[in-house]
Amino acid sequence: MDRPRAGAATAIEVEDLVKRYGDTTAVDGVSFSVRRGEFFGILGPNGAGKTTTLEMVEGIREPDAGRVSVLGESPWPRNPRLLPRLGVQLQASAFFDKLTAREQIRSFGSLYGVPASRADEMLEVVGLTDKADTRDEKLSGGQRQRLSIACALVHEPEVVFLDEPTAALDPQARRNLWDLLRLIQQRGTTVVYTTHYLDEAEALCDRVAIMDAGRVLALDTPAALVRGLHAATRVALPEAGLPEAEARQLPGADEVRAGQGETVIATRNPATLIQALAERHRLDGVSVRTATLEDVFLHLTGREYRA
Repeated sequence: MDRPRAGAATAIEVEDLVKRYGDTTAVDGVSFSVRRGEFFGILGPNGAGKTTTLEMVEGIREPDAGRVSVLGESPWPRNPRLLPRLGVQLQASAFFDKLTAREQIRSFGSLYGVPASRADEMLEVVGLTDKADTRDEKLSGGQRQRLSIACALVHEPEVVFLDEPTAALDPQARRNLWDLLRLIQQRGTTVVYTTHYLDEAEALCDRVAIMDAGRVLALDTPAALVRGLHAATRVALPEAGLPEAEARQLPGADEVRAGQGETVIATRNPATLIQALAERHRLDGVSVRTATLEDVFLHLTGREYRA
């Protein structure tokens, strides 16, 4: 497991963290470190222990065992010295009743002694300047998520925790939020977040921890995790252009599946296979799919449905 050394460059240290609820162990000996300025993802199926782990690191929930250090401080019991240095955006955002977007940010900022003028700066950062005078219940789901992040960042925290910030958003809103999350990190903030979207984690995270049943199963950069899977490359092309029987004779073809109008060839030697297709003038309509973080996730956690 890749773990940075403790010290000034480390924002978070988690060692052997445990949380139990009766006979259920929700978090079972979790350990990881997060570097300052890093975008760190915690991934896992429903019930994996992601949110509980995040809540203990944030200081919202007391661990039963183990140690947490955030910016050199213990977050539990609630640490007044640490709170102004952290920003938290929860799965379900709660706003003050009947306030506009500008008023919401000002209200959160006032808790940290932030001047009211900071609200307009944050509205610009999250792309909500034109919604400044709109009450939160009139905002779209994506706009509410951006407002929630603005409230978490208004006091310029060193570390921000985001729990599934793009859940239930449409694809366009998700991609817009990606740009915001990249901007947050570029400003020097350490970002720790959970998500169910594997493509998102692959695009945004410097490193990810994959959890299941309360344990960390793997921790590394997305690219290193994918390389470690040693998965086959899949080459697909229209079935009419390459019948299954012919595909099976190609050098480099390990497995062949035909159906639904296409022939899919699994190979661990894609260069040889592509060259053979080129020599036979069969490259029209070809698509190549390498392994992704989703393949790693399913390999580690299984494919069964999680309620």
